[in-house]
Amino acid sequence: MTSFAELTTLRVGGEPARLVEAATTDELLAAAREAMAGDEPWFVLGGGSNTLAGDEPFEGTVIRVATRGVERLPDDEQGRVRLRVAAGEPWDDLVAHTVAQGWSGLEALSGIPGSTGASPIQNIGAYGQEVASTLVAVDFLDDETGDFVRIPAANLELGYRTSVFKKGRRGVVTAVEFALTDAGGTSDQVAYPQLAGALGVQVGDRVSVADVRASVLRLRASKGMVLDPDDQDSVSAGSFFTNPIVSRATAAELPSEAPRWPIEPEPEDRVVPLGEEPAPPPPPRTGDVKLSAAWLIEHAGVGRGFRLPGSGAAISSKHTLALTNRGTATATDVAELARYVQSTVAARFGVVLHPEPVLLGLEL
Repeated sequence: MTSFAELTTLRVGGEPARLVEAATTDELLAAAREAMAGDEPWFVLGGGSNTLAGDEPFEGTVIRVATRGVERLPDDEQGRVRLRVAAGEPWDDLVAHTVAQGWSGLEALSGIPGSTGASPIQNIGAYGQEVASTLVAVDFLDDETGDFVRIPAANLELGYRTSVFKKGRRGVVTAVEFALTDAGGTSDQVAYPQLAGALGVQVGDRVSVADVRASVLRLRASKGMVLDPDDQDSVSAGSFFTNPIVSRATAAELPSEAPRWPIEPEPEDRVVPLGEEPAPPPPPRTGDVKLSAAWLIEHAGVGRGFRLPGSGAAISSKHTLALTNRGTATATDVAELARYVQSTVAARFGVVLHPEPVLLGLEL
């Protein structure tokens, strides 16, 4: 039987009791409906790049999404290119296709492993772009109602590494619809300083989508964040912890050199009756602050290459956010290292880090 160690990029995890591979949408829907109707647990797996499965056998059904296909739909009213993409389409293959066509909107998301169907689950993002900016809708089989529905992006509660699916809406994404810009190969505005520096331009400039993709792939590879059989640092689930979002008061207690990015709240709508002068606006709300998980980990004393004695798991030698399998790790090794990082950062800075991967059969 195939194990999670063979199905995930971390290469750890036990065997599922039953594995079903769905190569078409009809097969995916049939497998999902059968699993939903049963009494045993079930789990949907795409590229396996964001999953940490426990060492013990999974006593249920794993549905591996292997559907493929990129369909161009009629352009929308703004003239944007619309695509419907099968959930099992490898994400970076999709990005490479859009870049080859000269369409912008996904170019900074190059090199992210995994499947397209997983992209809206946690609203993947990198180097100033997020899926939310181009996502139109998803096709979704709802576990609670049994309905097969199209959910507009506005109803997905998309935020930083979260969505309605991360908040408890359970089911199966079968396809994802995007709207991209055809600007003759010109990128979106470069929004991330590190990427702008790599490109030799200023934040806000536009370059070719091909140049953005090439630079992002180089940056990700330098951090071990591109799957490479010759790079042990890439045997990971990518960034293991999300950047924490804390109150301004909490952020103010950190060292002044700790990176932080204020998150401005959306302005509240104000209704002013006709003929009346608007009242002075209320004072701005405090808002929250996003911190750098990588900085917190490193400055708590957990450096690159760190490993617990006797463990097969280690912090990447290139990037403190990645927990890697050095060849002999078990899921327990990875989880123990993650707990150590969490407790060390909490003790040093009073900030709790939250895991980004889906945890199956274990807890931190």
